[in-house]
Amino acid sequence: MANLLRTGVLIAALTALFMVVGYFIGGQAGMLIALLVAIGTNFFAYWNADRMVLSMQNAHEVDPRQMPELHRLVATLAGRAGLPPPRLYIIDTDQPNAFATGRNPQNAAVAVSSGLLRTLNEDELAGVIGHELTHVKNRDTLTMTITATLAGAISMLAQFGFFFGGGNRRSNPLGGVGALLMMFLAPLAAGLVQMAISRTREYAADRGGAEISGEPLALASALQKISGAASRTVNVAAEQTPAMAHMYIFNPLRGAGMDNLFATHPSVESRVAQLQQIAGEMGRTAPPGPPIDAHFADSAAASGWRVPQFTDSEEPHQRGPWG
Repeated sequence: MANLLRTGVLIAALTALFMVVGYFIGGQAGMLIALLVAIGTNFFAYWNADRMVLSMQNAHEVDPRQMPELHRLVATLAGRAGLPPPRLYIIDTDQPNAFATGRNPQNAAVAVSSGLLRTLNEDELAGVIGHELTHVKNRDTLTMTITATLAGAISMLAQFGFFFGGGNRRSNPLGGVGALLMMFLAPLAAGLVQMAISRTREYAADRGGAEISGEPLALASALQKISGAASRTVNVAAEQTPAMAHMYIFNPLRGAGMDNLFATHPSVESRVAQLQQIAGEMGRTAPPGPPIDAHFADSAAASGWRVPQFTDSEEPHQRGPWG
């Protein structure tokens, strides 16, 4: 119930922000149009945003015949969490990362990148998937997906108003200055909302991932590996849609220019410190053992699983509206 209340407050805040942008662009008429657009966007986001997000992040669904070992791992962890197995997607990027989406646990999807499958061992991968399943269990995925959709729409509306409607003083009390302010302040405000919801939920999801997988230090190791590799690898789809960065387990943006304003995640150091504390509470005072990549690869090969190979370009052709 608390999560549903927070989701409602968040959607109301973003809708109000949408209306403010509309007012500065087109006065009262612009505010009314923005309200209607926000209502339509919320309705669309509830039913379709998960598919849109997966498509925009170049994710494609894989079935148990294609990746039986990975499906088995996800199903086992979902059972521990008391959830139905989510749909499983592979993100076409070499950057190790993952996210979950879906309006409820019955319509959830977990997406992991091909780079993640090549970077982590099975214990670490289990921790990451447990983290994403916690987002599903806590129904964070609905909030995160709708936030991504509305934040992106607010940014587009602000830029549209600047280029096409900002100079009309009869409808816009501040004229071009107001539209210029909205072009920068609206996406910034939406990003601050994203930051506020994402940081607290990431800590909660880390704790849940540690409890579901049973290996908090393996999740800590995964976060360290992901952060080290992500800074050297471009996630083209994420760079082109920075409003969706908060959905990933680790910020996929490389931090150039104004992308730093969308630092939606706590620092890796603070997350690792929390996981070390959780490990102490669980009696895990040492890492779970040597990496078991070879065992996982052997069992996967025996069942016909192959990690897909994708290669990103060195730099994306377009970094999105902020870079």
